[in-house]
Amino acid sequence: MRFNFQDFLLTALSFLLLPSVTLAQRDQQLRVLVIDGHPGHADVIQHDGRAYVDLQSLAEITNGSLTFKENRIILSIRGTDIGPAAAVPADPIHSPANDAGLSQDFMRAGIEEFATMREWASTMAYAVQNGYQITEEWAANYRERAANSLSMASAAASTGADRQALQLLTNEFEAVREWSDKLVEAKKSMDTAKYALSPSALRDEALSQKIISCGRFLAKMLGSSSFQDDPSCH
Repeated sequence: MRFNFQDFLLTALSFLLLPSVTLAQRDQQLRVLVIDGHPGHADVIQHDGRAYVDLQSLAEITNGSLTFKENRIILSIRGTDIGPAAAVPADPIHSPANDAGLSQDFMRAGIEEFATMREWASTMAYAVQNGYQITEEWAANYRERAANSLSMASAAASTGADRQALQLLTNEFEAVREWSDKLVEAKKSMDTAKYALSPSALRDEALSQKIISCGRFLAKMLGSSSFQDDPSCH
């Protein structure tokens, strides 16, 4: 299956236009744009109802390139391949091979859930490390979106491999929720200054490392079209 990166990019950018809790003062909102399957993030500023992202940062994240021709700026982005879906055998009900592969519908829903959790975690981390206010209501918005995406992945699970992979996604969701709740409580007790003083303080914590390791594994597994397991997701 060919993953249309341009369509995904437009979808990701559309999220930035949705109303949410203000992270900065006055009429600007500082956010981050995270592209699923690509490391790093680009800072986004929302001003007067519009979202702005640095094109150079976007090009670097996606391994793309910028070309300047007279009054035009051309952003070239290479597509990303997701591994081919498992072949459907003649008897899909009784065939072990079919039950071992991830279905296309689940792969799509799983990738959406993974991207939603990554946006949740990345935005929380960025806010804490830069001293922005975070509240339970704000965190709940991201949690509810991730929970909704997880429900869609659950509904799409149709094979044994899908259901096993769903459990790993659920475990990651619970880990991110625990981590998010911990940061909200730390902010309430004024115990987040340590994260601003050291750029690696938050990342080096045990729960953060668990989430990062499981996230990397899930991204690889969902792109392989077959179920695999890893201790970091348990």
